[in-house]
Amino acid sequence: MWLGRLILITSLLYFNPVFSQFKSNEQVQLNLKNQTFVAKVIGISDGDTMEILYHNAPIKIRLAHIDCPEKRGAQPYGNNAKKSLSDLCFGQRVTVYGQKYDRYRRLIAIVKTNNNRVVNEEMIKQGMAWHFKKYSHDVTYANLEIKARKQKIGLWRDPSPIPPWEWRKTKHKKAIYRVSFAETLNPQGVRN
Repeated sequence: MWLGRLILITSLLYFNPVFSQFKSNEQVQLNLKNQTFVAKVIGISDGDTMEILYHNAPIKIRLAHIDCPEKRGAQPYGNNAKKSLSDLCFGQRVTVYGQKYDRYRRLIAIVKTNNNRVVNEEMIKQGMAWHFKKYSHDVTYANLEIKARKQKIGLWRDPSPIPPWEWRKTKHKKAIYRVSFAETLNPQGVRN
């Protein structure tokens, strides 16, 4: 009987720090809505998504007000946008102004560098992003896009750049077409 109690107490002491660590990371993610905090940028996924480290917890950030060319779908300027974001803030401590979470559990935020540059605005100034008017009515971002277009900076050098939301629709339709076309083929690869 005493051996069972000893094992139970030892197990609780051993596993308690592990479980409390996961609990605190989860709480950090849940409490960042409408919060301002400082964190280190540890990863860049694409031109409008980064990963930060806050209280030893990695957190995905989606930059508010902007939409950048898609990196995954090989959209023109997608890799350039990722590099621009990386050059602006990778490895730096930044101030994050969290707003809300999107459906992918990314924190929608405005990010400011240690030299007070607003990363979201800088991406538009460099011609690496569109003002995401579907989710933002901020005039500052609209004006920055107009200025970058007029000066033909970044992606605005292209005579007819495709906005990322249109690019995503096109990619989605092509995927549906491929599936529906494949479904009409018989095992010999001939259409029914």
